[in-house]
Amino acid sequence: MPARADVRLAPRQRLTRGLKYTAVGPVDITRGVLGIGADTAQATAAELRRRYESGKLQRQLAAAAEAVAALPETIQEAVQEVVSPPKKRRRRPLLIAAVAVTVLGGGAAAFSIVRRRSRPQEPPTLAPSVEVAPKP
Repeated sequence: MPARADVRLAPRQRLTRGLKYTAVGPVDITRGVLGIGADTAQATAAELRRRYESGKLQRQLAAAAEAVAALPETIQEAVQEVVSPPKKRRRRPLLIAAVAVTVLGGGAAAFSIVRRRSRPQEPPTLAPSVEVAPKP
């Protein structure tokens, strides 16, 4: 028998071979799936590294850091608004909600009336075609 060199398979080839051969299939399928997952993670890491080096990710991280730095001020302003709300409150949201409820109620009533009128009249009951109480 000729000596066979150990050929390393790519994850996709390993998965294909694993599905082909049932004897070693589960092991090869597992190794193939893990290999594809590792390749995907490596490609993702390379893409993130490239984006970081290009500066896009650096700018995004800097913007996020600024937002986190401004967070205490934002929280303090929100607490002050909750503790002492502005004197002049607008009643517009309440008015909009009242109008919406009125429109929905009117629509429901109109639908009910139209539905009731569109039903056909039931015909008067006819005499049964078969005797109800048969004679002995």
